[in-house]
Amino acid sequence: MNAHRRPQDNGLPMRRLVLIIGPIASGKSTLAETLAAMLRSSGEAVVVVGLDTVAEMALPTLADWTWAHEVHGQLVGAWLEKPIPTVIAEGPETPEEIEQILRHVGSEVHVQKVLIRARYETALARALSDPSRGLSKDPDFLRRMYQRFEETRTDIAPDLEFDTEELTSNDIAKEIIEGLPKLR
Repeated sequence: MNAHRRPQDNGLPMRRLVLIIGPIASGKSTLAETLAAMLRSSGEAVVVVGLDTVAEMALPTLADWTWAHEVHGQLVGAWLEKPIPTVIAEGPETPEEIEQILRHVGSEVHVQKVLIRARYETALARALSDPSRGLSKDPDFLRRMYQRFEETRTDIAPDLEFDTEELTSNDIAKEIIEGLPKLR
């Protein structure tokens, strides 16, 4: 976890970035919304920047998911320039996708990387039961994405890691909040 330093040049309040990382249908969006709701219930202003939401802006004509990752990172960076204490970015799965976000994050921002996971079988059941899902309902596609995630997971170095089959999104969100630096 990087050390938080107060911004010296822009006068903004302390800012925190929570990166929710994990494979497709592992529960990233659910966790992001749960975490945001908990923080908001304590009176905190929070922004959730979801990769799928960014990609939906260009669907069905999105030619390359790399573009969506690039815009996602830029949008996260833009929100971090505003006086919003916490930005939650959900969606990255690989070290490259995480780096795409972090290149837009200043050193004064506290970054907490949260990796969540679930078994392929659980993710497939989740995807199949969600009418809003598209390609992730394809078992072969989902299996390939899970294999890719497992191949790169050891290169991620999360600050926190959870299995969404063992803990609820409420339990995970509470642990994330406990690990965040207090706002001043």
